[in-house]
Amino acid sequence: MRYIRYAFLAALAVVLITVALANREIVTLRLLPAELSGFLGWSWSVNLPLFIVIFMGVIAGVLIGFIWEWLREHKLRAEGRRAKTAAVKLATEVQDLKRQQAKPEDEVLALLEPPR
Repeated sequence: MRYIRYAFLAALAVVLITVALANREIVTLRLLPAELSGFLGWSWSVNLPLFIVIFMGVIAGVLIGFIWEWLREHKLRAEGRRAKTAAVKLATEVQDLKRQQAKPEDEVLALLEPPR
């Protein structure tokens, strides 16, 4: 299994390096469109290689997906927490009942009862 993981990571590294080498052109990344920035009189822009823009987009998409799934699964986590609390409570109750059942209330009956 370890070799499969290393092979996958090596293939991923080759693909990422190939994408980076194929997209080295410098692009201008702007916060606002040119028309809107001219109207507002303010514009933020930065020059980056295209592969960095691509990788940032992929990373942003993965992070948004993780956050979306974490929020979507909130009900399941809350239900699991409630079920765990109920299971612990029931296990405690069962142990209490077993202890009560193990103690005979009458000493005479305790003497007559065969050992377990």
